[in-house]
Amino acid sequence: MDDPSTMSATELTRALRRRDVSSREVLTHYLKRVHTDHGAINAVVTLDEENAQLQALAADEALVRGGPVGPLCGLPMTIKDSIETAGLRTTSGAPQYTGHIPDRDADVVARLRAAGAVIFGKTNLPPLAMDFQTANPLFGVTNNPWDTTRTPGGSSGGSAAALAAGHTGFELGSDLAGSIRIPAANCGVNGLRPSQGVVSTRGHIPKQPGSLDQPDLVVLGPMGRAADDLALGLDVLAAPSPRDAVGWQLHLPRPRAASLHDYRLVTVLDDLYGDVATEVIDVLRSTIDSLRAAGATIEEVALPVSLAESDALFQQCVAGFVADTQPEHVMDFYRAVAADADADDPSPVTQWARWSTQSVGEWHLARERRAQLKHRWAAFFQDHDAVLCPASLVAPLPHHPNPDPNQRTFLVNGDPRPWFAQSLWSAPATLADLPAATTPAGLTATGLPIGIQVIGPYLEDRTVVDVAQHIEALIGRLAPPSRANATPHGIEPTATSGARGVSP
Repeated sequence: MDDPSTMSATELTRALRRRDVSSREVLTHYLKRVHTDHGAINAVVTLDEENAQLQALAADEALVRGGPVGPLCGLPMTIKDSIETAGLRTTSGAPQYTGHIPDRDADVVARLRAAGAVIFGKTNLPPLAMDFQTANPLFGVTNNPWDTTRTPGGSSGGSAAALAAGHTGFELGSDLAGSIRIPAANCGVNGLRPSQGVVSTRGHIPKQPGSLDQPDLVVLGPMGRAADDLALGLDVLAAPSPRDAVGWQLHLPRPRAASLHDYRLVTVLDDLYGDVATEVIDVLRSTIDSLRAAGATIEEVALPVSLAESDALFQQCVAGFVADTQPEHVMDFYRAVAADADADDPSPVTQWARWSTQSVGEWHLARERRAQLKHRWAAFFQDHDAVLCPASLVAPLPHHPNPDPNQRTFLVNGDPRPWFAQSLWSAPATLADLPAATTPAGLTATGLPIGIQVIGPYLEDRTVVDVAQHIEALIGRLAPPSRANATPHGIEPTATSGARGVSP
C-alpha cells in the first residue's frame, strides 16, 4: 500500500474497506510521525492514543465482519482544538480553558464518530481562533512543513500543517475570516468553507463552552490532502442540527456542470484595494491558463461587490461577533475600548472599537446590508457558476514575533499592510454566506505553496467542490514537502494534564 502520509482520506477509506491495511496500522503510522516531527512542526498538541487504539480495533473488527459500516470507518483523523470532543481536552488555545474537558461532543464531532472516524488528537490554533498565525501560550508555535520559519496561517493552522506533514488522514477546521482557506493555501492542502448554516457549529469555542446558540459568520468544514476529501467530508458533515432535524432535511444540489468545459467560470486575480503579491498572481495565472488550455471558459469580470465595500462591512460584523463571544468579559471589554471608540481619528484600532460597541440598531442595519449583498451575489450567479480568485494576498509569511496583531504588518509587493488585511479575499464569501474552497494551484519560484479560492452560489457547495476537483485533476496534487532539514522553531509546548488529554 502507498504511504498513509501522502494518501487522501478518500484513498485511505477505500484501502481500509478492501482491508489492504488496518485502522490500527494507519493510526500507528500517524502517531509515530507526530512524535518524530513534533519539535519541528508542533501541529498535533493533544493526543488520545489509548482510546484511539480501542476505536481502531473496533473499526477493524467491523470491517472484518463485512457488514454495513460508516463512510469514514477506521479513518484516523484529528480535529481543531476549538471544537469540543467529549472526554478529550479542548482549549481553543486559551489559558482560561487549559483544563476544559467537554462532557459532550460538538454536533459535527458526533457525526464524524457516527461515520466511523477514529479521532486521535487535537490540532493547534491561535487563542480563541483569532489570528492569522498559529501560536498560543499553552502549546507554542506551529510551523509550516514547507518552511518551518514560516507560519501555516490561522486559525486552522495546526489542521493544515498536520495534513501537509502527514500527521493525520483528515481534519475538521473552522472559518470566519479565511481560517480554513488561508492555512490550506499556505500548506498546499484543500479546505472547504461550507455555505452558512449547512453544518452545525454548536460546540465550537470561542462561544462559551456549553453554549447552544450558533453564531453568525463562523462555519465548520473539512480539510484534506485531496479535493475528493472535501466531497467526502461534506457528505458526512452537512445536515441539520439534531434539534432541527425533526422538522427539516438538507439536500444540497448536484454540481451545476458535468465537465470542466461546461462551467461558466469567472476569474478575478487582483484588486487595487486588495493588492496581491506578484509571485501569487504568477502561480494563479499559470493555473488559469492551464484550465483554459483544457477547454474551460473563464471570463475576467468584476465581482458584484467590491473588496473595499466587503471589507468595511466585514470589519463591522466581525467586531460585533468578537464582542459577543465572551459574554462574561463584555463589560470589561466595553470599558477597555470606550476611550478608543470616542477618539477622533480614523485608525483601524479606533474603528474596531467603534464597531465593537455599536448599537443594536447599527448591527441590524449591517445585517440588512449583508442581505443586499447576498441578493447581488445571487443575481451574479445566475450568469456565472463559480469565481476563481486568490485565497490569500501573499505566500506563507514568516512567523511574526509581535504578540499584538494590531501592531503587526506584512508586505505586499514591498508595501506594508495591516495584519488583518489578510482577510480581504476571504470576506466576500463569508459576508454572503457562500461556499468557498481552497485547492493548491502550484508553487512559487522559491518553492512555497499557493492556493486558489473557488467561490460558488449559496447552498451549491457541490459545485465549488467539483470545480476544485477539476483543478486538481488538471494540475495534480502538490507533492508533500521534504522535512529532512526541518529544525524546531518557536516555543516548547506546555504539558497540561486532563482526562485523555496529554501532550505528545
